[in-house]
Amino acid sequence: MSTALERGRALTRKLNPDLETVLSERYDDLLPDFAESLIEWAYGRHYARPGLDLKTRQLCTIAALTVLGGQTGPQLKVNIEHTLAAGAGREEIIEAIWQMAVYGGLPAAINGLNAAREVFSALDMAA
Repeated sequence: MSTALERGRALTRKLNPDLETVLSERYDDLLPDFAESLIEWAYGRHYARPGLDLKTRQLCTIAALTVLGGQTGPQLKVNIEHTLAAGAGREEIIEAIWQMAVYGGLPAAINGLNAAREVFSALDMAA
């Protein structure tokens, strides 16, 4: 049986292979072991759980970050990329964001759509 950290690392290799390194370089000097803790807890203990497939979990994450609003913009963009890596299509992502207009309001949905547009444009430019 693998540990939560091993499960988290395996999962993030699929979604974003550089995530732990980026987090470590950005935050570990402020909060030692932040990156490892996040990978273990969020990905190894939550995203890796049975019961929902990874794509569904990622779509739920996009929905939650959209409803939370503007302060979560950077995390929303990262998770849009992760959701694409988990197998969701652009239309599914847009629909998940748009659904949140009912719960978070039009401003939250518009901010989410703008984040998706930025991510999609960057990916198209890189292709």
